Amino acid sequence: MGTPCEIQLFARSTAKAGEASDAAIADVRRLEALYSRYKTDSFLSEINRAAISGGSISVDDETASLLDYAVTCYEQSDGLFDITSGILRRAWKFDQGQLPEQSLIDELLDKVGWHKVSWKRPVLAFSVPGMEIDFGGVVKEYAVDRAAALCYAQGIKHGVVNLGGDIKVIGPRANGSPWRIGIRHPRSKDALLDTLLLTEGALASSGDYERCIMVNGVRYGHVLNPKTGWPVRHLAAVSVVGDFCVVAGSASTIAMLKENSGPAWLESLGLPHLWVDIHGKTGGSIATKSKMQTVSLSGRV
Repeated sequence: MGTPCEIQLFARSTAKAGEASDAAIADVRRLEALYSRYKTDSFLSEINRAAISGGSISVDDETASLLDYAVTCYEQSDGLFDITSGILRRAWKFDQGQLPEQSLIDELLDKVGWHKVSWKRPVLAFSVPGMEIDFGGVVKEYAVDRAAALCYAQGIKHGVVNLGGDIKVIGPRANGSPWRIGIRHPRSKDALLDTLLLTEGALASSGDYERCIMVNGVRYGHVLNPKTGWPVRHLAAVSVVGDFCVVAGSASTIAMLKENSGPAWLESLGLPHLWVDIHGKTGGSIATKSKMQTVSLSGRV
């Protein structure tokens, strides 16, 4: 997954915990093997080989379900959550410390847009040669939910799955106390914006701080608007709590993409959330009121 991952479980025996964690880890690795853009033998790479030629490919039920969810996100975000936009990373080299040429962005934008794709189960077809898709905004969160479900199916009632900050709580700690989950401050790596107490549900965050460059005092993050090809510039970070990590994750990303209308859109969802803008202003239904607070999925704090 390209990020630190951990599973913490309470079980009746080490063997029982091992069985559950082994099943969860194996499934995470399975999903990475299927959908990693870095593996040439992944199914995603096979899909993108069809996309490069402007061809078509039949997909399995699991991939079809991920595509269906991506379509829902695309529609709910007015086209801002677009899994064809990953190709823009060819322009944005966050390890080089310089802005891309607009001409390169324009060239790539010609190959961005879910409306250029035909999706009729089980066939995915590309009308523009050179396109590609990227499940990066969906699969890790989906893997979190699956890992937690597999542990629960193995009889685990108390635990937490954390894949790079995308978190699913299986149940409270063994003594019934909640898990303490810190939300990183987007402008200070060693500081916390808040600490949440969760006994259920999932937490996911999106922000401009993990991969970014500073040019002339301006921060350019990795969350890219698929219509302009440029990084979003209003919100610095968004965290959302939901029943499922995949929902919390897509909600946090869509809010970032909606920029100044993101906070109002989050409010309309009714999910517990916290946001901070690039000026340091915070808001949301779980905006910092104390150093530590319990969050329930009803949205009450």
